[in-house]
Amino acid sequence: MDHTVALLLLGMSFVAGLALVALGLPGLWLMVAAVVAYAWLTGFHAIGIATIAVVLGLALLGELFEVWFGYGLARRYGGSKRAGWGALIGGLIGAAVGVPVPVLGSVIGALVGSFAGAMLFEYSSSWTAGTAVRAGWGALLGRVAATTAKITVGIVMAVVALFAALRS
Repeated sequence: MDHTVALLLLGMSFVAGLALVALGLPGLWLMVAAVVAYAWLTGFHAIGIATIAVVLGLALLGELFEVWFGYGLARRYGGSKRAGWGALIGGLIGAAVGVPVPVLGSVIGALVGSFAGAMLFEYSSSWTAGTAVRAGWGALLGRVAATTAKITVGIVMAVVALFAALRS
């Protein structure tokens, strides 16, 4: 395959990956797969194992940010550990339920799911509506912060990989 065509496909994969992250889908992993595919197509001359390891490490960091922000902000806003778990579970369920709605369904589903999950899990243990709503609000903010962090990590992944690919 021509190096230019492979590079163009890599760049398009990065754009698609960042769009998937914004929609609450596993775009960072599409980006990792694109880097590995590009490395394989070019015989590991342009992108080597070190670059793949860095990109993989960044993708794992992005996933860690998602857990940390989603769980952590629900807790910071007064929620219990249950609220943190509710935010994680609710966000995943909300994103899955929202997928059939084109473009924004998974985003809205993840936001509403994080809020509702944290609020319900907190209310089921504290029986205090105010605390439950604050935990839900923290979870919603956590989901927004997590998406922002993952997009930032995705941009860094793209820059690292494109720099390595263009060096050759």
